[in-house]
Amino acid sequence: MDVVLIGGLWLDGAAWERVVPEVAALGHRAVPVALPGQGDGNAAATLDDQLDAVLAAVDAARGPVLVVGHSAACGLAWLAADRRPEKVAKVALVGGIPVADGKPYADFFEVRDGAMPFPGWEPFAGPESDDLGEEGRSALAAAAIPVPEGVARGTVRLTDPRRYDVPVLMVCPEFTPAQARAWTAAGDIPELPLAKDVDYADIDAGHWPMFTQPAALGRILAEAADALG
Repeated sequence: MDVVLIGGLWLDGAAWERVVPEVAALGHRAVPVALPGQGDGNAAATLDDQLDAVLAAVDAARGPVLVVGHSAACGLAWLAADRRPEKVAKVALVGGIPVADGKPYADFFEVRDGAMPFPGWEPFAGPESDDLGEEGRSALAAAAIPVPEGVARGTVRLTDPRRYDVPVLMVCPEFTPAQARAWTAAGDIPELPLAKDVDYADIDAGHWPMFTQPAALGRILAEAADALG
């Protein structure tokens, strides 16, 4: 099965380079998405542009696909399920949640000169980034790509209730499955209570497991694809 990989804020497709061979070794084809505005120099890219890139990867896949979103890109993965519910066999959300209709995609940090730069490590201090170590944090910050304002502040539009028929796997790095279930029960993740099939996978990692636990993440994703037949 094709496994479409969507990186979160400030990342390009190379973020998945250590996960791709792990997924392949377990019998599936990993397809990292090159998101407009995150690595191609397109500062005018919009959320719609990024969604088009994701949908192009889904449409090009051989048969049904597993769509994986990381962090803020869980919103893009959920948008893919909304636009292609007949093609997306499952959505895996790594360290993030679906964005509800009408909400901004990722308006989390200051926008300067038309883009949202990486804000430094203070907002991610503690369990989110401890496992990266000083060297890993320095490398990630140096490679971070400012996210175009048209992406970060784009409005999410969900239109097809068939998205709730698409199974969801919540991959829990710096938080636990129990915490994710509690947030859902409390209404903090409004899309998930409507989903008919939600499962959880724990991973001993911070917010960027593609860098610190690529083998474990690849195995979780391959097993999710295996479960789809």
